[in-house]
Amino acid sequence: MNLFQIICCFLKSCLKTDIQKDLEIIALRSQLAIFQQQLTNHKISKPRCNNTFRRLWILLSKKFTAWKDALIIVKPETVLRWHRKAFKFYWRRKSKGGRPKISRATIALIKRIHRENPLLSPEKIHERLIELAVADAPASNTIAKYLREPRKSPTERQTQSWQAFLRNHAPKIWSMDFAVVPTLTFKIQYVFFIISHERRKIEYFAVTEHPNVLWLIQQIRNATSFGRQPKYIIHDNSGEFKSQLFQRFLSNIGVISKNTTPPSPWQNGICERLIGIIRRELLDHIIPLNERHLERLLAEYVDYYNNVRTHQTLGGRPPIISDKPPTTSVRDTKLKAKPILGGLYHDYDKAA
Repeated sequence: MNLFQIICCFLKSCLKTDIQKDLEIIALRSQLAIFQQQLTNHKISKPRCNNTFRRLWILLSKKFTAWKDALIIVKPETVLRWHRKAFKFYWRRKSKGGRPKISRATIALIKRIHRENPLLSPEKIHERLIELAVADAPASNTIAKYLREPRKSPTERQTQSWQAFLRNHAPKIWSMDFAVVPTLTFKIQYVFFIISHERRKIEYFAVTEHPNVLWLIQQIRNATSFGRQPKYIIHDNSGEFKSQLFQRFLSNIGVISKNTTPPSPWQNGICERLIGIIRRELLDHIIPLNERHLERLLAEYVDYYNNVRTHQTLGGRPPIISDKPPTTSVRDTKLKAKPILGGLYHDYDKAA
């Protein structure tokens, strides 16, 4: 029975008197009783329900209060399952298409930024577009679909007590550490970094071939000139950091030294992460010739890191905040690229 036949039966029943309806119900129920008996005794196979039958019973379950008592060939749970499937089908059709497709201009802009900055993750490209005040910048998941090798965001190790200290005193904390960098002629250079926790800004860096306590004290003097100094400074358990001369110097200038638990580099995670970022984004791609060349590379990268490179913990902004350009759409966005580190990265200005 199709939908047209059901409608015809309904119209005919509307024209009948109450007595005729009652007699018809008795006749139908007597036949239904025979059918039900044969179905129970497995003398006939269970009939298959078509879509019209399912839709009819979904409608009856909403309008007919005693529909469960009148149901014979299927269980009430089956009708409810039909309704759930119909609900899913309805909303799938209504929301057909999913997310709107991005334009070719947007894809071209994503691929250009990725081509000119191949080390940037989809999250970083999204943050750069937001920083450039692109109003309809696609999400990082969308950007990842058009990149060959999307990179996952790194996980963060957490310890409750130490994290609470870092969180509560972030504006007054600096971290410091050394990084070892070999040159082209296999000479070892030691790079000293200081980074602030509040804005992830690289406060100071220096390069030397022979680090010692006196050299380290002089670098702290340079970094804390004009009364600009933190309340706490975090470091590992290196000999220079733990020496009595260096610790006495920090105490004299009013800086509280906080050394990490050995071996627990995650307690100085921000500085350790900075060194890892510099290795992945700079030192893994450019080999320094000597100490002066390394200083020049790091100076250019530190300027890029502080003024251009975005950070998720800073809401997608760089450590040093600058005024945003006027908001535009992707179609109306024209970028003027400024190469950094010989084109390894690029900064962008909006062209008028």
